[in-house]
Amino acid sequence: MPAFRDEALMLPYGRQSVSEADIEAVTAVLRGDWLTTGPAVTAFEDAISELAGGHRAVSCTSGTAALHMAYAALGVGPGDEVVTTPMTFVATASSAAILGAKVVFADVDADTALLDPAAVDAVVTERTKVIAAVDYAGQAAEYAALQPIADRVGAKTLADAAHSVGGTADGRPVGDLADITTLSFFPTKNLTTGEGGAVVCKDPAIGQRAHEFHFIGLVRDPDRFEITDEGPWHQEVHEYGVNYRLTDLGAALGLSQLRRLAEFKRRRTEITARYNAAFAGVDGLRTPVQRSGVDPMWHLYPIRVLGGRRREVFERMRAAGIGVQVNYIPVYWHPVFARQGYRRGLCPNAEQFYAQELSLPLYPDLTDGDVDRVIDTLVTLVG
Repeated sequence: MPAFRDEALMLPYGRQSVSEADIEAVTAVLRGDWLTTGPAVTAFEDAISELAGGHRAVSCTSGTAALHMAYAALGVGPGDEVVTTPMTFVATASSAAILGAKVVFADVDADTALLDPAAVDAVVTERTKVIAAVDYAGQAAEYAALQPIADRVGAKTLADAAHSVGGTADGRPVGDLADITTLSFFPTKNLTTGEGGAVVCKDPAIGQRAHEFHFIGLVRDPDRFEITDEGPWHQEVHEYGVNYRLTDLGAALGLSQLRRLAEFKRRRTEITARYNAAFAGVDGLRTPVQRSGVDPMWHLYPIRVLGGRRREVFERMRAAGIGVQVNYIPVYWHPVFARQGYRRGLCPNAEQFYAQELSLPLYPDLTDGDVDRVIDTLVTLVG
């Protein structure tokens, strides 16, 4: 089938929704006095905190930066192990590896692709520092089962909630489910700051460490100064840090987007329900499985294409102007991990899921006509 030619009619698998109010919020910052480290950042962090259970939120430049900050704030380093899922974007693992930790992969549930607590329980050791789960496709992982495992070995739980901000599990919001939670505000995510992310910390001390790490390590509290004979300008660095600070421009956009989050969630849920109804019982397809007690913020629609036809269907959907995607190649298949000795076959459920997974377009501005086009094209191709 020839490549699709009309880019204007190509449906992406994900896309930002930017309103006139969003644009006005950003231009208001440009007309003001603060472009970074200003009041918009503080207001955005306060709003994220409120959304995420009232815990301290530290904004930053990306979801990857948030993961790096979280692992650093938890003290991850050489000799530590971080247990995580292979069914994620590579940053969930690489941000720990950069700090010197050994990454240990545990398999996922065959139905939901969420980290399997039983698989985690089988691989934790006294060296396990963090159990990092991923809220794949927008539904929260099983933190109620993962937390006791972490507590038993003296580890912390981390929720990579890049997909799930705005969702809940057992009546508790994302951000209140693990010891530390990371968020992403990339354009295709559930809300955007352009590029951006945040870390939500239940422990205020860990939150302060995350803040200082993302602020170049600067300590500004006089009660903690080790150099005590300088003037009021003084600040000092006790541990190395980086500059991961979100700008007021991004924060203003994020604040405006947060006002629309409930509507984003409503539309994503509606589209997901239409896909589920259309594909239920279609031979060769398997719809996503929602686990009990979760109210997802559906970020992806991961349909399963059976019979070894995923690549064929992917290519034919793209040729028809439907911008499908695959999420994700198992992390340890990446050459950077394969060169360290990780081998295929390590997590069979994740590998089977990857072999079948196809992400269909899912974003708030999809029209009903767009959704019908996706449905009709896929059903025709697998029929």
